[in-house]
Amino acid sequence: MAEHESRPNGPTVSLADFELMKTTALFGDEDVRSLRASLPILKDQTDAILDVWYDFVGSNSHLLYYFTSVSDRQPIPEYLDRVRERFEQWILDTAAAQYDQHWLDYQLEIGRRHHRSGKNRTDRVDAIDHIPYRYLPPLVVPITTTLRPFLEKKGHALDEVDKMHAAWVKSVILQVTLWSLPYCVEGDF
Repeated sequence: MAEHESRPNGPTVSLADFELMKTTALFGDEDVRSLRASLPILKDQTDAILDVWYDFVGSNSHLLYYFTSVSDRQPIPEYLDRVRERFEQWILDTAAAQYDQHWLDYQLEIGRRHHRSGKNRTDRVDAIDHIPYRYLPPLVVPITTTLRPFLEKKGHALDEVDKMHAAWVKSVILQVTLWSLPYCVEGDF
């Protein structure tokens, strides 16, 4: 995994707990293999993928709002650029499927970066300071649906693409679940 800052301040999730989450999501070894098979397909397409995702966010003012300045409600270009760099790394990390404690702790950090407990701290910006939980789970749909055409671009058999896409859906759901921890009342996660 690349240069992630993992700052486990607050509740954490153990690898044993994550294993149970994976079991609940029917996420197994074949999914890990399928994610890893997606890495060489996606690694040279990350800019195009991010263009699609950023176009989606940018065309929805209620989502773009969370990248705007508190003072003038205008998007902060430098903030969007830094988040884009991390989002690119997230694509690569998801496809690499290296589930160790460092990765797990970083997922929790991603959650804090969406929540008032940590949003804006990494980038030291004065943007809107909290993304409501109601937007995290629904974003699984545009992220995973728009990813499928990129998985199809390298000529893999349809059943392979289906497996890679299913693994991505499961992985993103698991990650969004981990990102949800800061939004939960202590003891409810």
